[in-house]
This record gives sequence, structure tokens and C-alpha cells, in this order.
Amino acid sequence: MQHGYIKVASAIPAVKVGDCFFNTEEIKRQMLEAEKQGVEIVVFPELSITGYTCQDLFTQQLLIQKAEEAVQQLLSDTAQLDIIAIIGIPVAVKNMLFNCAAVIQKGHLQGIVAKTYLPNYHEFYEKRWFASSKDIECEQITYAGDFVIISTQPSVFETTEGVKFGIEICEDLWSPNPPSTQLALAGADIVFNLSATNELIGKHQYLRSLLSQQSARTISAYIYSSCGFGESTQDVVYGGNALMYENGTLIAESQRFELTPQLITSQIDIFKLRAERQSNTTYALAQQGVEFISISCEERTAEPSPFVLERVINPLPFVPQHEDMVKSCEEIFNIQVSGLAQRLTHIHAQHAVIGISGGLDSTLALLVCVRTFDKLKLDRKGIVGVTMPGFGTTDRTYNNAIALMQGLGITIREINIGKSVLQHFEDIGHAKDVHNVVYENSQARERTQILMDISNQVNGIVVGTGDLSELALGWATYNGDHMSMYGVNAGIPKTLIRHLVNYVARHIMDSTTRQTLLDIVETPISPELIPADQEGNIVQKTEELVGPYELHDFFLYHFLRFGFTPSRLFLMAKQAFQTQQKGVQAYDDATIKHWLTTFIRRFFTQQFKRSCLPDGPKVGSVSLSPRGDWRMPSDATSKLWLDECSKL
Repeated sequence: MQHGYIKVASAIPAVKVGDCFFNTEEIKRQMLEAEKQGVEIVVFPELSITGYTCQDLFTQQLLIQKAEEAVQQLLSDTAQLDIIAIIGIPVAVKNMLFNCAAVIQKGHLQGIVAKTYLPNYHEFYEKRWFASSKDIECEQITYAGDFVIISTQPSVFETTEGVKFGIEICEDLWSPNPPSTQLALAGADIVFNLSATNELIGKHQYLRSLLSQQSARTISAYIYSSCGFGESTQDVVYGGNALMYENGTLIAESQRFELTPQLITSQIDIFKLRAERQSNTTYALAQQGVEFISISCEERTAEPSPFVLERVINPLPFVPQHEDMVKSCEEIFNIQVSGLAQRLTHIHAQHAVIGISGGLDSTLALLVCVRTFDKLKLDRKGIVGVTMPGFGTTDRTYNNAIALMQGLGITIREINIGKSVLQHFEDIGHAKDVHNVVYENSQARERTQILMDISNQVNGIVVGTGDLSELALGWATYNGDHMSMYGVNAGIPKTLIRHLVNYVARHIMDSTTRQTLLDIVETPISPELIPADQEGNIVQKTEELVGPYELHDFFLYHFLRFGFTPSRLFLMAKQAFQTQQKGVQAYDDATIKHWLTTFIRRFFTQQFKRSCLPDGPKVGSVSLSPRGDWRMPSDATSKLWLDECSKL
């Protein structure tokens, strides 16, 4: 394991039913290939030494004897390999035959796990040949020349790098109480399943659902290998399924119905899984009283090759990738709308006041307000949109703000803040041509004061527009745009807001409002607190000052969700942003390091703003609410994190 990743493989070898030595050669060939690719653990299908479909040949002593000899030959031929292999074998113990998985490494058997649940219905009749692990009376046997444990309790194997894994066999997973549940609670990070699942209409989708749910329920990686071409097709067909899931998400799969062997590999993120388990107190409670046997694997002797991250890393973790975007956007809007509707209903308010700048955040917040009022059957005129031009307001954002409010049919108020702010500068003795933090924040606070006072006038509430990304970076004026009476965007990062506004534009709005929304999406993000240039263009661009939001959102997600270190964030960001993708910029190492350092520094120093946030709905798995997901002292030091950043 390097950097928290371990590379594993699911193999679908060529097989000849009953030809143990042919099958062993195929297993050896794939073990060699897997080792060459840097794989640390590889799993093969159920009864892969003999073939699963031997039927009554399993009653033949010669087959069982030759299977053991073949395993002994395999151990001898692979004694120089560090890779751990899990193979399927029949094992005879005290006049009973067991369907087993054998863990082999460096020429030795590390342990044997017997199948517990034997299918004996429809096309399956395993009880005709095999006994269940529940029938095992002894725990130590001699097999293939090795003295080995065949346990009556869940067995957890551990590599020298500390990765823990367990094994279950085919039907075990389909039982009401799968052994993998106990294995995971006993500490197994990965569960390997040796299987022989035949193909039926609809069965594959059910299998995928089962694997996904079990890996999610146990917060584990689940690696599945099932028989393929070469097994008997006398009555059923085996499609050759290699599937890998990580906490419910499919990360790799084979091609079904292939006629040639396959070796499917992926890197499993052990640190991520453990972080999920650690934060899940229900999981910790369920672990109490779990009994199991711990088995240590051999120490690896070969020097590890230079680590190369092979996982595909999503550069936009907050944005749904494999789901129906329309359904996802609707769900997000429904969460925001429900939150605001409850607040308005609770205080019997029929007015909402919102500052409209012509930017992304206020646009999304306004769309939420409109949908909320429609759902509550309130007149949209009860939404008071206030545009407050200042020293940096451009024609583009001003015109978009007016057009948007007109298109949505809300009450429009325009209040120029210039005179008030200049008077304030005179009152506090600040020169109006000094464009410093006083110059900028005075405008933000003036706007917030106006919104608060108007809300008192109309007996309504101020709806906040600030988003999750701004909260993480502290990119808000304390007691300015930082404050509202309900923040509908508090759980939504900037990268997702862009997608949401684009979704509304393309799927809901009329053509005129659609063009306004699409132009807002394309407008550079800016607080517009510094005067525009001579051509009237935006001068103050947020992402040039604090960094690209796609990078900061990437850091934020993995920093909060899994507690990853700066070095891990740097490694993942390099992979995610190596080359320019659709809608995502590429960044070099120096740029990633610079903005990662900025993220860490600002995240720590700006906690005081998050400690007194207004209420707002949690939308995704990451939130910065001081009452919920993130409780952090405002004076915590960032030294450890910044020191690591400096060494990147």
C-alpha cells in the first residue's frame, strides 16, 4: 500500500472442467501478469482449480487428490512472487468435502476459508457434494504440504502494510446475513468474493445492486470474480463477471461473455474507506462483540516500484457525474425550496428580500425564492429584489439583474449605494480613492444594511446568497454579505451553482430569461467592489484573487469528507487536473501547490465567520454549519497543514 492505495485484481482465467493442471497454469499466468502490473492481491473464481461445473466428479477421489497436487505445484511455481492470490479449491476434511478459498503467497498457504451457505435450489445442488463451514470441527489441517488454518469463525487476513481483507464465496453474499458483514465489522477493508454466478435475464442487474449495497452497508471495497468461458454449458451459461465496488460505487468491471481471459485491476482507496468508517458512529457501535481470527500474510521482499496513481479522479466531486442531471438538479432545488418554505411558514412571512447583483449566487437564490413562493401559492410580488449599484457595478451585471427580475415577475427596487458609502467614508475619515479593504467592505455592509431594513419595512426576511465555497474560503464581508436571515445556498459550492443555473436556463425558462441566465453563467465571478476599467469591464475577478473555484471545491470536498492530508490532496489534484477536460482547466504542479496552500491558510483563518452563520439547508454530504457537520475552534493553528504544503 502506497499513499493509502492498494492495487487489487479480479481474474477470469481460461478453464477446462476437471483439468486441474491446465487450470493451475492459467492461474499462474495471470498471477505473473498481475504481479508485473503491481497488483498486491488477486482473486480468482469459485473452484477455479477444478472448474465449478464438475458436478458428480467432485465425488471422485482422483479429482480431489489432483486438485491438491495442482495447488502444491502452484505454490512451488509462485514461491518467488510477493502477490497474494485467492483461489478456489475443494478440500476434504474428516470425510466431508468443502468448497473453499485458499490464500496463497510466496509459496505458502496463508489460510483456507470454507463456504458457509450452499445453494440447493433451482439449478444449484451444492449440498449434493459439499458441507458447510458450520460443519467444520477442527481448525487446523495439512493441505498441499502446508499446516494451515481452516476456520469456523470469520477470518481477517492482514498484509504487512496493514491492509485487512476477508473472503466469502458466492452464495454467502446472497444470504440474509452475509459473512462479509461480520468480516467488515472485524476490520476487513476489502472483501473478496469467489463466485460462480450463471447468467439469467435480469440477474446481472440484481447482482450489481447486491454488490453495491453490500459494499456501501459495510463501507468496504468489494471485489468479485465469477466463472467465465470454459465452464460447462450443459444447462447454464457463465458470463465471466469481474466487478469492483468501493463503498457502493462501481470502480471497475469486466466485459461479459468474453471468450478470452480477463484481468481487471484497480486501486482501492483504503484511507478513504477508513475515514468513512471513523466518522460513522453507527458503524463503530455495530463492531462491538465481533469475534474473528486474525491471520498475518507474508512480508513483501521486493522493493515497491515508484507509485503511479491509476484511479480516475473526478475533478468536480460536487457535481453529479453518473446520475440523471435533471433529477439531481430537481432534488437539490427541492431541498432548498423546502428549507425556505418551512422558514417562511413558521414565521408567517409573505415577503422575502434578496439582493440581486447579476451574479451566479444571487441568481440561484432568486430562482429558489420564486419556486418557493409558487409552491406556497404566494404572489411573486412578495419577493423584493433589490439591485444596489456601487462603484464597481458594470452594465453587464446591472442589466442582467434587471432583466432577470423583470422576467421572473418580482418586485424590483433599485438603490444606488454611492452617496451613502461616500458619506460613510467622510464620517470615518477614509479617502475615497484608497481602494483597500475598508473601501470594499463598506460597500458590502451598506448593501446588507439596506436589505435588513427593507425586510423590516415589508415584514419579511433577508434571503442570503453566499455559497459553500465562499464560506470555506471566508470570501465574505463579516456582518456584510456574510449575514442574512436564511441562507439557501449555504450547502452548495460554486462549481455546482454554475450547473444548477445552467440547468434552469436550458430546461425551465422562456427564451428571453434563458439568454439572461446563460450570460450570467458566462460572466466572470466578481464582488464588483472596485471600479470597472475604461471599457466598462470587470476588473476585480475573484478567481484571480483567491484561486480557481474548481480547485478549491476539489480540496474542500476531500478535506472535509475524508480528512485527507495536503500531500494526499496534492496527489489527487494532480491526477484530476492533469489535462484539460471538458469544462475543466488543467493546472501544473506549482499552481496546484500554490492554491492548495491558499485554501489551507484561508480555511483556518476564516473559521470565525463560519462560527456564526445564519441557518441554511444542508444539500450534499459536505456542510460547514457550526451546528452540524463542522465544529472547529476559530483560533486553531494551521501550522501542521501548512508545513506539509511547503514540502510538496
